[in-house]
Amino acid sequence: MKAIVQTGREEVEVQEVRRPGPSADEVLVRVEYAGVCGSDVHAYLQMDGFEWVKMPRVMGHEYAGTVVETGENVPRFSVGETVVEIPIHPCGECHQCEIGEENVCQNTTLVGMETDGAYSEYTTVDANQLIAIPDGIETHHAAVTEPLAIAARAAYERADVTPGDSILVQGPGPIGLLIAALLDSLGAHVIVSGLGKDTKYRLPLAEELGIETVDISKTDLGEYIERETDSIGVDTVFDTTGHKSGVETAVDYARKGGEVIVVGLPGESSELFFSPIVRGELDINTSYGATRENYKQAVNVLEVGAVDVETIIDTSYESDDPASAFEDFLAGQTCKPMFSFQ
Repeated sequence: MKAIVQTGREEVEVQEVRRPGPSADEVLVRVEYAGVCGSDVHAYLQMDGFEWVKMPRVMGHEYAGTVVETGENVPRFSVGETVVEIPIHPCGECHQCEIGEENVCQNTTLVGMETDGAYSEYTTVDANQLIAIPDGIETHHAAVTEPLAIAARAAYERADVTPGDSILVQGPGPIGLLIAALLDSLGAHVIVSGLGKDTKYRLPLAEELGIETVDISKTDLGEYIERETDSIGVDTVFDTTGHKSGVETAVDYARKGGEVIVVGLPGESSELFFSPIVRGELDINTSYGATRENYKQAVNVLEVGAVDVETIIDTSYESDDPASAFEDFLAGQTCKPMFSFQ
């Protein structure tokens, strides 16, 4: 079968690999659509914090597909069902797993990084890691369940946001835009900030979703926030940039008594001056991955159409030319590229 394999730093190629077969506890899934996320790109670049990613390997962890075969110990899924995978596989035995914090399990296995992933025509999955998708959700929409679950965790559980709150989302990447769209649907006043390169595709995409944007290469974000909030600051800042400067500046834009939620993974250490943070009782929180409950939330969002994922998804990329999707992502010329393996 055809698969997209990373063979080295900034090296991806299409290879013929052996089609897998399910074990007794597994499901064989025919992959239909698979998206590219920031973590895939970080692994592609072998950035700091991703040196452990094993190569060569089949990439990909966010996808949707159809069940084509089930193992003898799998009664829950039927051939023909649409499913998505929870790609952070917990050990089920550590303290975090025991108390329901499986997204930060001490012994996780990350699909598409530590094991072969879903940029392929078929993949096998432990049935316990699958989520069934209702019939009313289109398959290419279902393929954003994983990043939408990550956004749902950040927006719904790790932050304290209510309708009417002022929100700044730093970084118009896929997670940033999904967080912004979720909070916009709740009635918050959302602003998305981006760099000059984001003006080609990502900031206009946010505007198409009806969300206010700021190009910080032309506009001083601090002055903009002061003007928009009468010098109070925003209630919540979500930093999804994955750059240390995002965390460092986020604390300047949040109001006293407000909060900062760090979602991106900065590759370098940040320097924060804590005196004004303490004096302002600013809450700094983090959000990583998603729990099964967050996946259920994401499926519900897709089912009721609360977020316009059709606008966010970019299906213009062919699985036969995977490098173009990664390079365009890095250049800010796409936000949620998605390969089709149909």
